Amino acid sequence: MRRPVRIAITGSAGSIASNLLFKIAAGEMMGKDQPVILQLIEVPQAMEALRGIAMELEDCAYPLLHTITLHDNVEEGFSNAHYALLIGARPRGPGMERRDLLEVNAEIFSRQGKALNEHANRDVKVLVVGNPANTNALIASRNAPDLSPSQFTCLTRLDQNRARGILATQTGANPRDIARVIIWGNHSPTQYPDLSHATIHGHPAMDEISQDWYADEYIPQVQNRGGDIIKARGVSSAPSAAQAITDHMRDWCLGTEPGEFVSMGIVSDGSYGIEKGIIYSYPVRCNYGRYQIIQGLEISDFSRERMKKTEQELLDEMAVIEHLLPKDTADSHKNLSIRLRSGQTVTLYSDNAGPDGKSLYSETDRVL
Repeated sequence: MRRPVRIAITGSAGSIASNLLFKIAAGEMMGKDQPVILQLIEVPQAMEALRGIAMELEDCAYPLLHTITLHDNVEEGFSNAHYALLIGARPRGPGMERRDLLEVNAEIFSRQGKALNEHANRDVKVLVVGNPANTNALIASRNAPDLSPSQFTCLTRLDQNRARGILATQTGANPRDIARVIIWGNHSPTQYPDLSHATIHGHPAMDEISQDWYADEYIPQVQNRGGDIIKARGVSSAPSAAQAITDHMRDWCLGTEPGEFVSMGIVSDGSYGIEKGIIYSYPVRCNYGRYQIIQGLEISDFSRERMKKTEQELLDEMAVIEHLLPKDTADSHKNLSIRLRSGQTVTLYSDNAGPDGKSLYSETDRVL
């Protein structure tokens, strides 16, 4: 067996984690040959419930589950973590405005960013799930000056999975035969589920549906799916969120399928005219544990309008908590591109991954 990797998870006694932890321990996220150490983190008042989940994990006798540790603070829980899944966040309470929610979570995620910066493995990969996920990821990233902004992502794979599932139901296709569905922007009702590049059985998806259904029914249905689930069940999405976290991390770590791309909330490098420095969902492909934005996609006026609307919401959110973001990390979030020897400018979302110019033998600048 390989050496175990450390996975730190906040909100570990919550409903999402209660579904996720067993997937990780079974090898669905990191692979069937990768042992894991679970570093489970909760608030002090939830530690007894967390102990019960740890007992259930133990009772499953997973061969890949090397160790479980329980923590009531992020500083201890993030120690040497290779992966950090930030699920726990403050939900909106009665009478709470969105500004209040942003500011409360800014305190939580700024502490988590600092703790990751001080205690996690230098190559830690971070996925923010707690809402508002994009802006929470920005807060955490801006508070981790010694880590690359490329190490922080937020979850929009849930939206992509929803978009594929709803499209499959409408067309009668199997979700596995649907490819290249894109989620642009914010994990919120302004997100844009884009089918203009999607395929079903290799053929354009838009040929299988009407424009009216797409614009008037499909897009709003994907955008509001989370709220619809809460209305129907009385609780927010948990099993589907756990599956999306599993998919996101598996693709990031193990690579996307050839020819496929997936949606991830990442720091914008200005691609497709989106403001640099915000966390924005882009279509990406993954390899070597890195991700890269898919470039050169044709953007219609219909798409551009919706992409800019969700961008504006993210800019508005950032403006609310701008005073809480450290100034010394602003530049690192707005200067992500490097130039290859060929003269091509690309965004390689992994610092110092390429040749350093001192090699005595063959060198290759490999674009993913």
